[in-house]
Amino acid sequence: MQSPPPVADGRTSDLARYAVLLRTLNREINRTTLDFAHQHKLHATDIHALSVIMDSPADGDRPVTPSRLREELRLTSGAVTACLDRLERAGHISRVRDSADRRVVHIAYNPEARALAREYFRPLARATEAARSRFAPEELATVAAFLDALNAELAAEREAHD
Repeated sequence: MQSPPPVADGRTSDLARYAVLLRTLNREINRTTLDFAHQHKLHATDIHALSVIMDSPADGDRPVTPSRLREELRLTSGAVTACLDRLERAGHISRVRDSADRRVVHIAYNPEARALAREYFRPLARATEAARSRFAPEELATVAAFLDALNAELAAEREAHD
């Protein structure tokens, strides 16, 4: 890992250090996810879509629909349809009609595909748990609070530019 540049007083800039650490983390996770995509003949966009679909329960009562994917991934309707077609053909997702309004389609992550992904990403989970084990619960709470705040700030920046 490349060291961040020093500031005038010789100390490492915290902001530069965070930037390097976050880019490094992003590269490592991207490497793993893109390997998964390649092995399963998926596009990078497909992996991003699966991430949105997989994380939807943590996102409240808003089910994943093609429209929501279009918003989240910033794709055209046609690109979302092509992505969902690929994921459905590969067995990763199912399209389920809403029982109250048959015009609405919800996207479900198939249990077998979820198990496949869980197995593939098990080394990432082990690495995460190994890193977590080095910290006290209070420290982990601070890390989680920082990540929550960073995600909120990034979302606010994105929304300000939409």
